[in-house]
Amino acid sequence: MSAFVSGLLLGAGLIIAIGAQNAFVLRQGLLKTHVFALCLLCASSDALLITLGVLGFGSLIQQSQTALTVVQYAGTAILFFYGLQALLRALKPQAIEDIAGNGSSLRSVLVTALALTFLNPHVYLDTVVLLGGISTQYIGFDRLWFGAGAVLASFLWFFALGYGARFLIPIFQQRRSWQVLDTLITIIMWLIAYSLIADFGEG
Repeated sequence: MSAFVSGLLLGAGLIIAIGAQNAFVLRQGLLKTHVFALCLLCASSDALLITLGVLGFGSLIQQSQTALTVVQYAGTAILFFYGLQALLRALKPQAIEDIAGNGSSLRSVLVTALALTFLNPHVYLDTVVLLGGISTQYIGFDRLWFGAGAVLASFLWFFALGYGARFLIPIFQQRRSWQVLDTLITIIMWLIAYSLIADFGEG
């Protein structure tokens, strides 16, 4: 069980870090819009990538420089665009009732979540490469237990974030709170987008 606990703690440490995916889940959780489907998609996506890492696909990711470059540019564009949307919302903040009344469709929410997940090279490096590499320290079923712990951390985090966000709703009754949140989302998205370009330049 020590392998399971190690996977759980390491997975939590990587997933809980503030990022584009988490910011998006938080916002949808506050709006109580398609929360279950969104959390399930994000956690399942992580589970898939973690499983690939445990099965040894990390070396393939590292060797495929062309694929990483394509994902890097596409991810930068998506993050910049989503950050721009958040900035426009921050400039014209709305009350939570107005935002919820104009909520995004399920398809739009899931497509955005998929883009923020799979068009971010850091996701592959954290799950497939890093967690996959660490899993090689374990043999046999212990390696599977390590992966299971990391997968559980992902499910626990996303559902806690998505459904726990509603406890913050009283704070977000004020337009000012939405303005602050969307400003932070803009900063997060653009910082990650910049880091992708910076990493590419260093490469």
